[in-house]
Amino acid sequence: MQISRSESHQQDKLKRQKRLRKLIIINFTLLGVIIVVLGAWLAAANSDKLKDVLSFSKGDNNNQEQAIKPNASGETGERDETGETGNLSETEEDLNSPGDASGNSNGNESTLPASEEDGMVTEPGEVIGNGDKISLSFVGDLLVADYVSAITDQEGYPFLYQPSMLYLSEPDLTAGNLEFPVTTRGVPVEGTPYVFKGSPEVLPAMRDAGFDIMSLANNHALDQGVEGMLDTMKYLDEAGIAHMGAGNNDTEAFAPVIKEVRGIKVAYVGLSRVVPFSSWKADKNVAGVAESYDTRRALEAIAKAKKEADIVVVMVHWGKERVDQPEPYQKDFGKQYIDAGADLVIGSHPHVLQGFEMYKGKWIAYSLGNFIFSSYPKETAGETGVLDAVCTKSGDCEMTFHPMFTVNAQPTPLEGEKAKAVLDRLSSISFGVQLGEDGALMPE
Repeated sequence: MQISRSESHQQDKLKRQKRLRKLIIINFTLLGVIIVVLGAWLAAANSDKLKDVLSFSKGDNNNQEQAIKPNASGETGERDETGETGNLSETEEDLNSPGDASGNSNGNESTLPASEEDGMVTEPGEVIGNGDKISLSFVGDLLVADYVSAITDQEGYPFLYQPSMLYLSEPDLTAGNLEFPVTTRGVPVEGTPYVFKGSPEVLPAMRDAGFDIMSLANNHALDQGVEGMLDTMKYLDEAGIAHMGAGNNDTEAFAPVIKEVRGIKVAYVGLSRVVPFSSWKADKNVAGVAESYDTRRALEAIAKAKKEADIVVVMVHWGKERVDQPEPYQKDFGKQYIDAGADLVIGSHPHVLQGFEMYKGKWIAYSLGNFIFSSYPKETAGETGVLDAVCTKSGDCEMTFHPMFTVNAQPTPLEGEKAKAVLDRLSSISFGVQLGEDGALMPE
């Protein structure tokens, strides 16, 4: 059932991409038609004026007589008052010359947007052609609860994703960290300050927004006990959203989700270095999450995934909350993951953005912060965004971060100076990496 719904979800996403491309083509075509029609109308209007000039207003008898009055040689002709001829034919030739108002000389030139002809992705909504690259997108923590629930009760769940929809739905695969159990049952865990629970009704809107994969390897996966965690997995399956990082045992928890798009296989491995109780760690006969305190099993899982896929993505829950610098172990573990075979390491849990680093040509995003979160966003806790990776089959990726800020529970794209401020701050806390004005990550 999971595979069938997941494939259906991917097909829906491809259909949305095709619809967008068709809409772009139709809009460009309509614009061309409007320009041509407008040009023809102006030409006709100018032609009528010229005819009026030639015929000199039929209602004016004096002008008519002057227009047909014989000249000194006895000839009659349509001349202007200066007696010059030939100017009218030159004007008509200009108006009837080939081409349209858009500057095309012959109408055989393509009406497709440059992005589709080039086959590259640089902005949300553009597509990758030729099957040689794949677009992957990532966000941080998602927790639809508390003040967010008050908004969705009035506006509905799809409201949350409206400003960021193109950034989520148009990439080939989009992934995030699901920071709460989705269940109608369960027993709340005791001994932790925050315990969460969400309705299964939140998932269809996530799926429709474009999410394909969710990591469950985090410190809230068992907030409603094993029962709540297993329910979460079941409801994700039913919604057509793949998941990893948790399972009935350690084999399931450490197993990757593998997706294939245009012949490129991508494996997603979920890990957590933040586990409140040791009993939450998945083991041979113990349901739980894939932990990474001891990296041995994590590295084995990554190496195994690399044998099964072209690109390996590690989504890891780690770090210190509300701190925009990674802990020393994060820098160490991230490099270990890459040495084991990871092509991308995507972090979450600090609830604020942390910087980026490149290691051996591979990328580490230490924290993508909150995407949708229960606490009211302010200052750096409200900064968020979508990280895009355009990757080759060999795992070489070009990265772009699209900065956003949470407004009324909606991650909202930033522009101008506000966007630049977030990108500049990320540059200042990154390691040998600068972010351009367009959000592109560039090694120094």
